[in-house]
Amino acid sequence: MSGAPPPAKSIDLNADVGEGYADAELLPLVTSANVACGAHAGDAASMRATLELAHALGVRSGAHPGFPDRSGFGRRITTRDPAAIAALVGEQITALLRIAAQLDAAVAHVKPHGALYNLSAVDDAVADAIAATVARLLPAARLVGLAGSCSLVAASRHGLVAVAEGFVDRAYLRDGTLAPRALDGAVIADPHQAARRAVQLATGASVTTLDGATVTLHVDTLCLHGDAPGAAARARLVRTALLAAGVEVTAPA
Repeated sequence: MSGAPPPAKSIDLNADVGEGYADAELLPLVTSANVACGAHAGDAASMRATLELAHALGVRSGAHPGFPDRSGFGRRITTRDPAAIAALVGEQITALLRIAAQLDAAVAHVKPHGALYNLSAVDDAVADAIAATVARLLPAARLVGLAGSCSLVAASRHGLVAVAEGFVDRAYLRDGTLAPRALDGAVIADPHQAARRAVQLATGASVTTLDGATVTLHVDTLCLHGDAPGAAARARLVRTALLAAGVEVTAPA
């Protein structure tokens, strides 16, 4: 899950939103919004409000399906069965599409959430089930997945545009996967460190992993978590650092 791509000249900034946090402060700072679809967080009212706000700001909206695990915020695996995962992803995308149609708003991408995202990065069958479901419901959509992971291979296999994602506030392991949150240092709390990480990822520089190696990851988009304290302030620092490094912040063409 490594390589040495040329430096990026532009990068998309995405945020996980509709999860009960201060989206009004965060959304103006990003170019793509991943809207929680009612499983790990959110409901019909929050989906509508988030889509309306993103549309008003010119921020591209996408579906953010997760495991139905509200008490664990979607960070626990509730099933590994590909058929069951296809069903729950399909139900959540459909719920968001229904509301988007009422608002005449576009749904441009899909990004799994939490444990579902991490599982799809390493499990070929799960990745394929998700990609097949997205291709059936949103054949023109982008599918966002961990850079270098099998989720991107599955997206391409099903004719979707694969979007490689990097994380400014999470540590990596030497295989390019995200360090589990239970490990010390897995979450980058310092906003200045997150801004430096954003520039590293966007420009193709190597990243030091939590287990003492270095990886270089090709990324098309950077994630800014909306559920962490100070999310908007962190996003502002990240944008400033990227622009200072000569990286344009823009949604995918």
